[in-house]
Amino acid sequence: MAGIMVSASTGVMNSLLGKLATLMGDEFAKLKNLRKEVKYISDELSSMKDALERLADVDELDIQTARWRDAVREMSYDIEDIIDDFMCKIGEKSKKSGFVHDTIQRLKTARARHQIAGQIEDIKKLVCETSERRERYKLDVPTSRNVAVDQRVVALYASADKLVGMEGPTNELVSWLKDEENKLKVVSIVGFGGLGKTTLANQVYHKLEGEFQCGAFVSVSQKPNIPKLLQSLLTKLGCRQSFHDAELTVLLDHVIENLKNKRYLVIIDDLWDVSAWNIIKCAFPENNLGSRLIVTTRIKTVAEACFGHHEHILEMKPLSEENSRKLFFDRIFCPDGACPGQLKDVSIEILKKCGGLPLAIISISSLLASESSHQKERWKHVQNSLGSVSGTNITLEAMRHILNLSYKNLPHHLKTCFLYLGMFPEDSEIHMYKLVSLWISEGFVSKARGQSREQTAISYFNELVNRSLIQPTWFDTDGSVITCKVHDMLLDLIWYKCAEENFITVVDNLESVTTQLRKPRRMLFNLDGATLPGFVSMSQVRSFATCRSSMNIPSLAEFKYLRVFIADFYSSSADDNRKIDLTGLCKLYQLRHIQIHRSDKCQLPEQIRGLQKLETFDVDGSCIPMDIFHLPCLLDLLVPSVKRLPEGIGKMKSLQRLGHFDTLHTSLDSIKGLGELTNLTSLHLKTGFSEDVDMDVLNSSLGKLCNLEFLLISSPGDSWIPEALTLSPPPPSLVKLHMMISSHVPNWIGELHNLQTLNLTVEKLDKDGVGILAELPALINLRLRFGRALEETIAIDGTTFAILKRFHVCCETNMPHLTFQVGAMPKLKRLSLWWNQDENAPLTGIEHLLALERISVRRSGTESEQRSAESAIRSAITMHPNHAYITIDNKHY
Repeated sequence: MAGIMVSASTGVMNSLLGKLATLMGDEFAKLKNLRKEVKYISDELSSMKDALERLADVDELDIQTARWRDAVREMSYDIEDIIDDFMCKIGEKSKKSGFVHDTIQRLKTARARHQIAGQIEDIKKLVCETSERRERYKLDVPTSRNVAVDQRVVALYASADKLVGMEGPTNELVSWLKDEENKLKVVSIVGFGGLGKTTLANQVYHKLEGEFQCGAFVSVSQKPNIPKLLQSLLTKLGCRQSFHDAELTVLLDHVIENLKNKRYLVIIDDLWDVSAWNIIKCAFPENNLGSRLIVTTRIKTVAEACFGHHEHILEMKPLSEENSRKLFFDRIFCPDGACPGQLKDVSIEILKKCGGLPLAIISISSLLASESSHQKERWKHVQNSLGSVSGTNITLEAMRHILNLSYKNLPHHLKTCFLYLGMFPEDSEIHMYKLVSLWISEGFVSKARGQSREQTAISYFNELVNRSLIQPTWFDTDGSVITCKVHDMLLDLIWYKCAEENFITVVDNLESVTTQLRKPRRMLFNLDGATLPGFVSMSQVRSFATCRSSMNIPSLAEFKYLRVFIADFYSSSADDNRKIDLTGLCKLYQLRHIQIHRSDKCQLPEQIRGLQKLETFDVDGSCIPMDIFHLPCLLDLLVPSVKRLPEGIGKMKSLQRLGHFDTLHTSLDSIKGLGELTNLTSLHLKTGFSEDVDMDVLNSSLGKLCNLEFLLISSPGDSWIPEALTLSPPPPSLVKLHMMISSHVPNWIGELHNLQTLNLTVEKLDKDGVGILAELPALINLRLRFGRALEETIAIDGTTFAILKRFHVCCETNMPHLTFQVGAMPKLKRLSLWWNQDENAPLTGIEHLLALERISVRRSGTESEQRSAESAIRSAITMHPNHAYITIDNKHY
């Protein structure tokens, strides 16, 4: 809990105690009686915070204790509001470093002293009443009955794609889908939540996608936004046109036009409603090309609604006892490990209560993964905590009970971060960096053990992934998770816990507003076109997120203490030309985070220098306030590349992430100013051929970014970046580089001694270019794409690429023959080859890649040519010592 400022269990106690410490500082000690009163309040609140932390670990509380806990937590917010009001009125808007000095100057006035004395007295009275209530009802804080669980998870989520028990259903689905029938066929997968429907559909999709001209995987959800779903489908089908305001019929027409002459494979995941299916199915033309649809649903009648002359329904079954044991033990002890004898009996009882549900088994096994020498006590505790759950007839309530156990055993800081996922709508794809930025803005994370707040927050994210509490949906080239989703059953648990602790209020049903809202602190407004009733007060809301096309957000004048504002003003109606007035954002002095998508729908403030605490400005439109460079705390600036940035970027000394910085729409002074941002860790740079861009100045500025770790360099229309861009000397801390540069591999790349991930596209490739890359001492992940090769054969010897783990090579024409010599790439685990020509695979020496686990192959051509290429690869693999563990994906471009 150390360092956490805000949590679901203690409210804002830590933040509040920090502010009270400021009021007890040496400067404030000069004010009569103030320090003494504040110390009394601080001591009382510290005791209450300790009690709240102990109560958070107790399984069940009596009603009076639970009410006292809720009252204390809410009181912490109320007191912080009082202090924030005081700070605002007497000088909080002064320069960051001058708060105490300016406050003291104002406190010299009798009026200000009287004002703060009255507010401190109000706080003291509130604290005393709460303490007396505990004494009056003789409330005692019980000792937690939980046994502490060491939660080191040894299996990443990436191993979940090897779920046992899937081979039979996978083969059955594949046989249905691969028949000779040319008419459109629909296959439904139906089953209880947690049985692995989505996992099965995903495995079949990746197994078969190479046999289709195009494909997509789209989620529907319980309350689908059909136009947005069709937009997502078009994007995944490769359509680059924008459809933000298109009518439903227009979107349907575009999907049909896109698919009418193609053999397609599409997954419709998590369908809940027959009426939604009746609209969605209109998008898929019957073109007699052997196209296929897979629909997953937990409702039998919905599966049957998809049923027709050419359709099948596969009903998911729980895992067998044997497969349940394999999944359970593999995730705890790794595939080669064995269950200790003293744990076998208790493991049998635990597995009975999991009922063969993969989600339940994964949740409990993740909970039990540990190196502790006292495992049996902990395993028995988990068994007893599962109560009387019946494995033979597991119910929805029983599944929730199992998931709740995983939640209860999270550390306090992870509980808070996990519950915050409730701020995202169902079936949202959540970007890791945006989630991390929100955790920081909310005050959930602070610097720890020499790490920055972002590094600490990323470690929290990875821990939630490792515990299988969030599901990765997109991986970076280095294998790190970029986007994720939350399983719908876990989201139900999150929303329940958020409502129970008044952590997040989800408004998706106006009929329930009266029972849901009691001093809402964070709100997800998930209603399309609705308006909140007038009795709902926004004055204490700290975070507000709106989605589902809602244009009727409450007036910003109602928000007094808002820290986070998230809005997506997507509208399904092209005729809706209303502008949402957001000019009031500039008056919300507590704002830390502004994130607005489809900002063309709104009117933004022209000046925001009053937002002295703002840390993130993420807006996708052209409305960039002219004074944005006067914000002393801004960490993330994310704006479109086509907009000219205001002058003064060199003043943003605190900035850590910048995207985009477009040299083609930026002055020479701004390019020089870029070099002043020495705290920058991430930069998306857009540049290209232009007489207005002084490449010497740009190179000089980039060389000064001493803390830069991630650099993405792109150009308009994916054209080549000029050779004149030379990072020499390069930023010394650069870890990831993505770029597409003309001509050869530039020599300066060889100076990037800390580079771990390189995604490089060049026009031509030769041996010298490969030699430059081979000598990079820290390179782990290499994705290399080139237009043509200058040599017929490129040999990779045993002294190069010493620690490379992933190697992806793609050639548009004239693929060279790659040969791996003895000792080559000793750490390489994954090899991907994409090429256009030659029936045979352009490589030899696979047997020398001793650590290789997987080969991925993609090439264009006929099905016969693909089979020939695959046969050549398999022949080469027969000489490899680990060939049994290598798989091949033979796919189209």
